[in-house]
Amino acid sequence: MLCTKYFSAIALLALATSGAAIAAEDEPSEQASDNQAQDIKSRNSKGEAKLAELLKGRVAGEPKRCLSNVQRRNMKIIDRTAFVFRDGNTIYVNRPGGANFLSNWSVPVFHPVGSRLCRLDHVQMQDRASYISGAMLSLGDFVPYRLVEEAE
Repeated sequence: MLCTKYFSAIALLALATSGAAIAAEDEPSEQASDNQAQDIKSRNSKGEAKLAELLKGRVAGEPKRCLSNVQRRNMKIIDRTAFVFRDGNTIYVNRPGGANFLSNWSVPVFHPVGSRLCRLDHVQMQDRASYISGAMLSLGDFVPYRLVEEAE
């Protein structure tokens, strides 16, 4: 019995020290963290720039809580930024919680609670090639953008 306790203690000590060594090896350097943060910021700013280009000459209206099925037929994903729905000359922008998971390579599977798509409804992102489910997002308000001439 004493022998078992002794070997258990040695095994536990070896596991603890090897885990610390692995953690120290895997710990990213400050420079690597800075580079990763800059890469994420760059990808986010590309999405924001693309959205700004799409909304050029438009003015934001009062946010809407829901969109009807007709209003959400023409949808586009702006990577890491927003869902964009076009209804005639109006563009609705929805910035969901978890927008950093948005990608043109993923297919959004909407899970509306009722017959309309509303704020706080869930969207399951699914990989386009493997059909593996990814992040679950929560929709925000739908902000309408209309051309400046129409808004006045």
